[in-house]
Amino acid sequence: MTPHDEHPHVPGPSLWPVGFAVGIVVLLVGLIISWWLVAIGAAIALAFAFLWVRDLTTGTPLAHVPDVPPERPGASAAPANVGEAGAPLPAPGETYTRSGFLSASTLGIGGLIGGVVTVPTLGFMIAPAFLKQGVKDVDVGPLDKFPEGKYVVTTFTEDAQQGTVSRRTAFVRYNGQLNGLPSFTIISNHCAHLGCPVQPNGPLDQKGASEYHDVALVPTVSIAGFGCPCHGGQYDTEGNRTAGPPVRALDRYAYSIRNGKLFIGKPYSVAFVEGAGATAKIRKERFSFPGEHVNGIESWLYPVQPPH
Repeated sequence: MTPHDEHPHVPGPSLWPVGFAVGIVVLLVGLIISWWLVAIGAAIALAFAFLWVRDLTTGTPLAHVPDVPPERPGASAAPANVGEAGAPLPAPGETYTRSGFLSASTLGIGGLIGGVVTVPTLGFMIAPAFLKQGVKDVDVGPLDKFPEGKYVVTTFTEDAQQGTVSRRTAFVRYNGQLNGLPSFTIISNHCAHLGCPVQPNGPLDQKGASEYHDVALVPTVSIAGFGCPCHGGQYDTEGNRTAGPPVRALDRYAYSIRNGKLFIGKPYSVAFVEGAGATAKIRKERFSFPGEHVNGIESWLYPVQPPH
């Protein structure tokens, strides 16, 4: 046996720690974006942690320990396996080393301590952003408040607990019946450029204005579309962009009808609208911030959004 063979080989570099770190990063990002991403990150971290620990605990077998140590000048100590206090030699083929056990124990205890310290802190920091984030449907009045074929500027409070900071304005038009059910077009007044308040391009019927609870309803006389006073964005009567810097059509609101009343629901973004009124075909997209493309290659350039 050569002197080189008397010492165990040091394990080579491993990619398992890198994968474990990537999994942790994905998990933390998922806490902000999506619980599905949290699950994926946790699965990646656990898988690579298992492989890492297995790699440490099943390393290179112990080298054979000679029965009689080589003579050294001036050495007088007895071998470690000689005497009453001597340690037994490892069994042939034994691979679980003390260094591997210590490494695994340190990793496990460190991970446990890190989790105990980190998870509650992250919970208090991030959890409030995910609590009570759902948008409640808002009752904006009986159906007879909305004349057919005319937009009604409807201002309502999205969340009564937040007060006036949650005041929103939408343009509501009754399109008549579609398949035996009332059809509505509900367009947001947030410009798709930078979110400025869009206005109808036409006069309002202030004499016909009314209120329903805390909802303000102002009918329009006639309009030729919508315009943004900030940067000149222009839209047609269906909300499609016709001029200016906006990158898409105006956002819309989902709606429902209950007991003869109109309820405004969650907003969603629109790439474009084909047709008009009740028979319009709407290219519906996930709700996005102003200025963001929602289709085409340009939409790939934006970062993943947190829930909003």
